[in-house]
Amino acid sequence: MNIANKIKQLRASAGLTQEQLANRLGISAQSISKWETGVTMPDITLLPALSGELGVTIDDLFDLTIDQKMQRIERRLDVEEEFTSDVFYEYESFLGAQLDEKTDRRKVLSLLAHLYHHRMLSDARKVSKYAREAILLAPEVKECQWLLQKAEGAVSWDWNVNNRTSVINFYKRVIENDHIEPKSPMPYYEVMDNLIADHRTREARKYLEIYKTLPAHKPVLVPIYEASIALAEFDAPKADAIMAEAEKEFGENNDFLFECAQYYARKCEYEKAIAYYEACWKVEESKKPRFTDPLQGIAIIYEILGEREKALETYDRMIACIKDEWGYKDEDAAVLEVEREKKRLME
Repeated sequence: MNIANKIKQLRASAGLTQEQLANRLGISAQSISKWETGVTMPDITLLPALSGELGVTIDDLFDLTIDQKMQRIERRLDVEEEFTSDVFYEYESFLGAQLDEKTDRRKVLSLLAHLYHHRMLSDARKVSKYAREAILLAPEVKECQWLLQKAEGAVSWDWNVNNRTSVINFYKRVIENDHIEPKSPMPYYEVMDNLIADHRTREARKYLEIYKTLPAHKPVLVPIYEASIALAEFDAPKADAIMAEAEKEFGENNDFLFECAQYYARKCEYEKAIAYYEACWKVEESKKPRFTDPLQGIAIIYEILGEREKALETYDRMIACIKDEWGYKDEDAAVLEVEREKKRLME
């Protein structure tokens, strides 16, 4: 059914005349008539009010298929920073209902996780804003510090809070239950990253040895993990030697260049880190659209070094990439996030 017939049918089902619906929307009855005869389409700004008056969602108004609705949700999660409560609960209800249908269950679960994460991020920004203001007013009062830790991922001094045992055990279970051939390397990255972060290097080395046997493993990452394990064991000379040897083989590989930058950033060797980030960015010139991770690393390092202007210039490079290579607009979440970082720095 096209939207003209859909509006006409829903209006009749709601017991409304064209004039009554027009009055509720603050427009003329002629506009309703033009919609229902297909002469014109409702203005996008009227869709929330129109769907509300007709007792349906915007997606139902356009007769979208389930796949189209899921694509719409995915797109909006990408470009919008925050959903209204009505939109959030509409999507939550729709996706929850699909769990009992013959829909792609993995896709539905993933969208539900992204939906809640989207709300978590928007809520975390508010937690951060108000907790920071409260701490500035009374730095001696501890009650908001832990909120800032949770909202921004700051480190907690307490090991029993800061350790990653739960997520490590989960990914160990994922590996044990993976019966698909060939085995996926993805859970190995997660378990090794978290083991190394907790300095559980003996276990990390064990999983690295298994990882090396996987058909889908990336040889370039093996020396990266070996060096990271050495660093976690506080053996920087050994780690440096591993990286220097690996560069002879993988020096032109963009993944290796990025990991080199990460490695030196962790060691606080910031000039080297910037050089490798820039080398990675240059290599990826032929692979547009590029991810902005190298530029983000550079901007953070410049902020650490107190070189605010260079950090701001780097954020401008990120915005240019997001707009020119990815096609995002000023009002899209990806652009707004970087603009927010610039504003924070300028303040």
